[in-house]
Amino acid sequence: MFSSIADRYDAFNHVATFGQDLLWRPRALWELARFRHAPVHDILDFGCGTGALARLLGVRFPEARIVAVDFSAEMVRRAQDGPRRCTGRAPILYAVANVGRLPFRDGAFDIATSAFVARNLSDLGAAFRELRRVLRPGGTLLTLEVSEPASANVGRLFHAHFDRAVPLIGRAFDREGPYRYLPESLRTFPAAEQLSAALSGAGFARTRAYRMSFGVVTAYLSEASSGPDARS
Repeated sequence: MFSSIADRYDAFNHVATFGQDLLWRPRALWELARFRHAPVHDILDFGCGTGALARLLGVRFPEARIVAVDFSAEMVRRAQDGPRRCTGRAPILYAVANVGRLPFRDGAFDIATSAFVARNLSDLGAAFRELRRVLRPGGTLLTLEVSEPASANVGRLFHAHFDRAVPLIGRAFDREGPYRYLPESLRTFPAAEQLSAALSGAGFARTRAYRMSFGVVTAYLSEASSGPDARS
């Protein structure tokens, strides 16, 4: 499904979000920089899609080594076709990989990030445990995801657009089927409290949630535990 929409993925997102997606990622990275004060050497961007977040990471952390992975080979190909060198010292490294079993050693990264990936994962707990495995103690996980607005009035407007208008926009892009999946994926995604509990169970010591655009998108920032059972 994701391979079939790779060629129009970015354009669709810009149209469907009224350009807000161009603001959410930089804002999430700004919150990440405030949340984490330790030096950053190695970053993993999983579910990288066409590389939008990975390229922003290269600007925000120009001295860091960035590895970006996605389970869709077509998405990775699109990312590789984009600019690979931002302001960093080295090109972004792209690869095909599944978050359920990442091909990296324990404690390989200081930061792991994802944008609009978590609600597509069939086993969030297992994914979070795998991400904790590849993070160093004290490392940071950024999860940027669509969320249910706290306000009922905003929620009604949000669902009128997300549930009805988004699939119609997908039809205009000749991809109605995959975009009907988006509203369904949000219905099964856990609330902030449940997500925090899943992160805690996976070995993350603390999680903070930063809401954007009246709560329709949330950036979750989590710190990897350093205790003896952090990777259990």
